[in-house]
Amino acid sequence: MHQNSAFENLEAVASAFCLDGEPEEITPYGNGHINDTFLLLCRKGESEKKYILQRINSAIFREPGALMENVANVTAFLRKAIVEKGGDPDRETLNVIKTKDGENYLVDSQQNYWRVFVFISNTVCLEKIENPRDFYDSAAAFGGFQNQLSAYPADTLHETIPLFHHTPSRFEALRNAVKQDPMGRAGMVRAEIDFAFAREKDAHVLTDLLEKGELPLRVTHNDTKINNILFDASTRKALCVIDLDTVMPGLSLYDFGDSIRTGASTGAEDEPDLSRVELDLSLFETFTEGFIKGCAGSLTPLEISLLPMGAKLMTYESGLRFLTDFLSGDTYFKIHRKNHNLDRTRTQFKLVADMEKKWDEMAAAVNRCR
Repeated sequence: MHQNSAFENLEAVASAFCLDGEPEEITPYGNGHINDTFLLLCRKGESEKKYILQRINSAIFREPGALMENVANVTAFLRKAIVEKGGDPDRETLNVIKTKDGENYLVDSQQNYWRVFVFISNTVCLEKIENPRDFYDSAAAFGGFQNQLSAYPADTLHETIPLFHHTPSRFEALRNAVKQDPMGRAGMVRAEIDFAFAREKDAHVLTDLLEKGELPLRVTHNDTKINNILFDASTRKALCVIDLDTVMPGLSLYDFGDSIRTGASTGAEDEPDLSRVELDLSLFETFTEGFIKGCAGSLTPLEISLLPMGAKLMTYESGLRFLTDFLSGDTYFKIHRKNHNLDRTRTQFKLVADMEKKWDEMAAAVNRCR
């Protein structure tokens, strides 16, 4: 057994799950920042089977049991939907392996929470968009995720991170940070604070419509970056949506908007040179076309008309969060240089401002994609 990790009991942890074969090798896998991930190789006679073994970060996800209930129930629902459409449920969704006690996760003696998924072979994960086709395919995949789960009772899911995309709460957190100003930084970011406060009404647009029942509550992924999709290594087609830890009740506009925020910007999220940051309208339309097609008629006309607002609001919300963290002393987001969260704030707000300039063009692009 080869294992290279700070955890000494990996073999014992792996052996507690219903694996096809005996654990033979456990090695660190991937470059995720939240959970500890390992590739688990099992052997049974001449055949071998691979799994993903993961320790859930319970500092971020305070209720791992509720999280895994979400993941298990959603993937079981997806598996059924994929089978009904003649797809391959072993490759097109994550598959949870239960423990020998029939549970979806294991708690070890150190109170670490562990889970196992079947490893999906012959796939690639893209860290950035390499061409418009990749962006389109990711949009179709996230739209397909929405469509496959459109009949799922979203209100039965746990909120793994409460109020995650509740923009009014994010705005109030910023207001409190400005008022308290624990690091004495408010004076140096008055322009950013004014920008945020001038758009307070925007923070309430989507949540107000949800509360009025005009927007449907849906199962949302809430972290729709392109690196949360597995692409088939042979066909380069989007195959499977992964990283379901933040699957929660929410709005389709959250998933759409977060993809635009991260994928249709011409600059990096922390680009110091704001002249390099704007909305790429071509990429916006590419993603919109793929997302609407993937949703396959499951979106309401109001949801479609509000797609630009989803993009603006998720970008604005991210700016609120970065600015709040900067004022609070950089306690949430990891920073790698001085004023890193301030750079992130400014890129998000520059992108918001550019969306406002291009609002009519964004609306026209959505109408072309209907």
